[in-house]
Amino acid sequence: MTDTPVTPEEAVEEYLKSRHDVTNSTLSNHQYRLGIFTEWAQSNGINDVSEIGGFDIQQYQNWRHSDDAPDCAPITLQQHAHTLRVWLRWCERAELVDDGLAERVPIQSVTSDERSRDDTVSHERATQILEWLESYHYASVKHIIFATLYHCGLRRSALHALDVEDWHSDEGYLSIRNREDEGTRIKLGAEGERHITVSDTQLSQALDDWVADVRPDVTDEYGREPLISTKNGRAHPTTLAKHCYSITRPCEVTGECPHDRVVDECKATSSKHASKCPSSRSPHSLRRAAVTHFLDSGIDKSIVSSRMSVSPKVMSEHYDVRSEEQRRENRKRHLDKLD
Repeated sequence: MTDTPVTPEEAVEEYLKSRHDVTNSTLSNHQYRLGIFTEWAQSNGINDVSEIGGFDIQQYQNWRHSDDAPDCAPITLQQHAHTLRVWLRWCERAELVDDGLAERVPIQSVTSDERSRDDTVSHERATQILEWLESYHYASVKHIIFATLYHCGLRRSALHALDVEDWHSDEGYLSIRNREDEGTRIKLGAEGERHITVSDTQLSQALDDWVADVRPDVTDEYGREPLISTKNGRAHPTTLAKHCYSITRPCEVTGECPHDRVVDECKATSSKHASKCPSSRSPHSLRRAAVTHFLDSGIDKSIVSSRMSVSPKVMSEHYDVRSEEQRRENRKRHLDKLD
């Protein structure tokens, strides 16, 4: 192993630089997942990656299953463990840790029900959040992020890739384009390109007002004008996720907590720790909620499949979280139309 001390943060940074084989979205996911580990390592006095041993891995996994850790859904824990194992394998090849350490990361099994988890947002709750945003944060970045994700069912990578020119106000649609050579590859690449109609007039107006009056007038490193921007340029995918976690906390909208926590004392009220709220949701959860709402509204699966860029099989297995009673009611509405 190397004699030069390397912090976990430095090892993660070098690992991310080495992953030329993955999309920006995957890279962002790995950065977020490993960031949780490095924060834990730092708080537990691990300043050199070579110090990490099997007992540390087990302590970290125990903490990840506790109420103090963020993103504790079974499928999330499995994904984070897989990423930690991949990173540790890279550390082994780089001679930073002992060989075999990666295999000591326990990967818990996940049932099919947990894999297609229902960490979604009901239409009633989404409507409540939208009404709150329209009333108190109209055309703000959080309003545009939430409303666009929910109405269009976008992946985070697609929202991140949008430019101002992709919003066609007169025709009322967004162009989802793959610009891999300019740093914004979308999932499925060119196959994921499509036009999405924005039929919600309130969202259309909010997009117009955002672009005209609110959006930070900046360009990215390629000279493009990102639709979702900050004063520093294109909003990072992690920033988009943080906004979603923040907006979907119940206390943010209602001022009340359904988890019997004292709001003024809850760590999750901090934007940095918003994901620690059991009710906070990720961009992917909003995508799942959008798919479910479209299907529950009677929209044909083929149309939803094209709009959301997802195959009917994957949509049924991972996105459609309607209960059997919801499905029955949906079928009944169609049957009622028959003579």
